[in-house]
Amino acid sequence: MILTNFAFLYTLIQECPELKLSFHGRKVHSLGRPVPTIEGLDAGTGLSPLIACSVDTGDRGLLSSFVERWHRETSSFHLPMREVTITLDDVSSLLHLPVVGDLHAFQPLHVDDAVQMLVDLLMVSAEAARAETGQCHGPYVRLQWVRDIYEHRCQAGHWTVAARAYLLHLLGCTLFANKSVTNVHVVYLEALRDLSQTERYAWGVAALVHMYDHLNDASINSSRQLGGYITLLQVTNMFFILCGSTMFNFKFC
Repeated sequence: MILTNFAFLYTLIQECPELKLSFHGRKVHSLGRPVPTIEGLDAGTGLSPLIACSVDTGDRGLLSSFVERWHRETSSFHLPMREVTITLDDVSSLLHLPVVGDLHAFQPLHVDDAVQMLVDLLMVSAEAARAETGQCHGPYVRLQWVRDIYEHRCQAGHWTVAARAYLLHLLGCTLFANKSVTNVHVVYLEALRDLSQTERYAWGVAALVHMYDHLNDASINSSRQLGGYITLLQVTNMFFILCGSTMFNFKFC
C-alpha cells in the first residue's frame, strides 16, 4: 500500500506545476512561547497547541499535486484510487483544537472600526492604528507590527493586551494565514476581546472552513498561490500517503 502510494505521489508531482506557498513556521518559532506571566491566559483560550504545530518549510510538489486534484463541489481530493478529504476528526487529532463549541461570525470590518478595535484591544493610539491600516490598505495590520506591540506591552506589564497581541500574531501565522504573507485581518481580535470566553469557540471548525476556502481559491486554474494553514494540509496529506486510511481519520468518499 505504501509503495503504491509513493509511486502515485511521484507521478503526481511530476505532472503538476508548483504553487506559491507561504509558510509562517519560522515567525511562530522565532517569537517563541509566550512569556510565563501570560502563558496561563494563552493556554486557557484553547489555541496554545498551535505554537508547536507549524512547519518552517513544506513539500511544494506534494501540496501542489493535491491542490490540483481538489474539487470544490465535493470538498475533496479526487485521487486515482479514491476520494479523500480532511475532516474535523483530523483537525482535532492533529492540532488538538476544539471542534465543538460556538461559531464566531466574523463580520466584514470597515477600516474605521478596525482602528477603534486596535485602540480598544491593543492600547495603541488612533494615529498609530490609522497609519498601520493605511499602510496595509484596509482593515489589516502587519504581523511584525503585532509582534512589536506584544513586546512593548510585555515591557509595560499590560499582560492581557500582550496576550491578545500574541494570539493575534499566532492566528495570523496559522489558522487565518492569508496570501499577503505579512498581514493579518484585524477582525480576529474580536474573538480575543474577552480571553476568558475565547475557549468556547470551535477553532477547529474555523481552521477547516478557512482551509477549504483557500483550497477552493487555489484550485481555480488562474490561481497559482495557496493561502491558509499550510501545516494542516502538509501533515494530513503526508499521513494519507504513508498510512492510507487504516491509522488516521481521513474520510474516504
